[in-house]
Amino acid sequence: MRIPFFTALLLSVSFQAQNLKDFNIPKGYQKITEIKGDLDKDGKDETIFVFNTNIKSNSQFDNNNGVVRALYIIKDNNGKSQVWKENKTLLFSSGTGFYPKDNSLNIEIKSNTLIVEQQFSTNSRHTQTYRHIFRFQNGDFYLIGSRDEFNDTCDFEFLNEINFSTGKAVIDKKYSSCDDDVKIPDDYYKEFIHPFKPLIRMNDFRIGENKIKVPGSDEYLYF
Repeated sequence: MRIPFFTALLLSVSFQAQNLKDFNIPKGYQKITEIKGDLDKDGKDETIFVFNTNIKSNSQFDNNNGVVRALYIIKDNNGKSQVWKENKTLLFSSGTGFYPKDNSLNIEIKSNTLIVEQQFSTNSRHTQTYRHIFRFQNGDFYLIGSRDEFNDTCDFEFLNEINFSTGKAVIDKKYSSCDDDVKIPDDYYKEFIHPFKPLIRMNDFRIGENKIKVPGSDEYLYF
């Protein structure tokens, strides 16, 4: 006997709910962000939490004895807060960068997507900004957008942007100088299409550890 599609869907959702673990804030974790929004188009808000954990960071970008940051996506199932997604690799640690106290982290839910923006200084002149967009589809959260900005106070503004759904990638390099006697390099702009298949799951994604070949050059675009 075949099970009607709608009934099968309800059974699948019910099974998923039964397999989620209850959410309790781990001892020693410090909450730094909390937002609400609908991520799976079911008309109900999920809750996003970000914590500074009690796990010491071993990141190459952290020279300030920071801790790992954890992101939780929480569902409300019959009055119970349960963990839908847990991630400890997407967010940079609390000690990342040259001036950790000036770092910024902004998380929002827009059009049923999760948007994560992180900014920090790599030295006294350079600012790094990452913006990543994730969408829930096919039973998991997938990366569908990436924006990487690397700027110097005087010399350059670099932008790499990817729409993983359409495959469109943009590289935009603008040069300048605070010194009138310096020869300024030519600006560079390139658009191209790359087939990003399959899409990358949130928990498989590591910022900066992915690359694609830029057509017509020996360069790679890292994301």
